[in-house]
Amino acid sequence: MKIATWNINSVRLRIALVERFLREEKPDILCLQEIKCVNDQFPAKAIHKAGYEHIAIHGQKGYHGVAIISKHPFTEEKAHQFCKKDDTRHISVKLQGGLQVHNFYVPSGGDEPNPKVNEKFSHKLAFLKEMAGWFPAEIAKKSILVGDLNVAPSENDVWSHKQLLKVVSHTPVEVDHLQDVVDKGKWLDIARALVPEPEKLYTWWSYRAKDWRTSNRGRRLDHIWVTPALKKAALAGGKSAYAIHDDARGWEKASDHVPVSLVLNV
Repeated sequence: MKIATWNINSVRLRIALVERFLREEKPDILCLQEIKCVNDQFPAKAIHKAGYEHIAIHGQKGYHGVAIISKHPFTEEKAHQFCKKDDTRHISVKLQGGLQVHNFYVPSGGDEPNPKVNEKFSHKLAFLKEMAGWFPAEIAKKSILVGDLNVAPSENDVWSHKQLLKVVSHTPVEVDHLQDVVDKGKWLDIARALVPEPEKLYTWWSYRAKDWRTSNRGRRLDHIWVTPALKKAALAGGKSAYAIHDDARGWEKASDHVPVSLVLNV
């Protein structure tokens, strides 16, 4: 089973890119973040035409929003509101056989990494803290967590560790909060399990760079994690089973994020 995650940065604006990715990579499941539309505005007809009959959507007008599209039927769909905010940042589905997929869009946190003066950063830390205490029942389950978590955790997940230590997405406090989510849920970060450091891994490149490929000032913000029950299945394919589809960053009207995929031996 091939599962992919992609912050699409407006699914209606970039539906042609979604169709292209589905056609070329043929994932069984694609999880999207920042769909930026309410549920009934989601371009379901195009997704169905591409061969994906099953769609779970948790959207809102103009901002945020997540969706899961699948070739396989769902036996359960759920969405959780974190921090008592109605901002559509999570959706999960369960497939036949018991595999559970969680799709997250963690708040970006704004520009100032000080929760006392920046409410967006305070919200991000609170969101991650709530995530860390939310998964104890998942440990024994076959669960996979994907999404734009908006944290690049390690030195080799950013283009310059020293220069980004005080930049939101790579500050020590964010990294510590994300690690707490990993530790308490016993999650395995697939990227680093299959592609160990010091190899650099990026999934996001800023729109500000005129030539993103040449400057290559990226960050690994998009993640795929699994619970212990899925470790063997997730690692069975080796390094080649994990892919960052960075060519998509060069597509016309591209998102600043690229798809990330994993082939599970289930």
